Amino acid sequence: MANHENKNCPRCNAAFECKVGSILLCQCNGIAFTEHEWDYIRLNYHDCLCRKCLQIVKHEISTSAVQEKMNTILGAIKKKT
Repeated sequence: MANHENKNCPRCNAAFECKVGSILLCQCNGIAFTEHEWDYIRLNYHDCLCRKCLQIVKHEISTSAVQEKMNTILGAIKKKT
């Protein structure tokens, strides 16, 4: 039997239906996360996020990772000059 639950996103408070009992039908299905992204979500949120917030958090993590790499590269270049 499918286990569906009405929830509110802990990030934006939007209402959504979590379909953990039918994960292929769940609103989070199809969003691929790296282990680092899952760790971030688990550490920062106590429950499921809505699809919109999952996509935003994924983008923020990706953007942050790119910025960190750029800062590392730029820092290395500055040390050489």
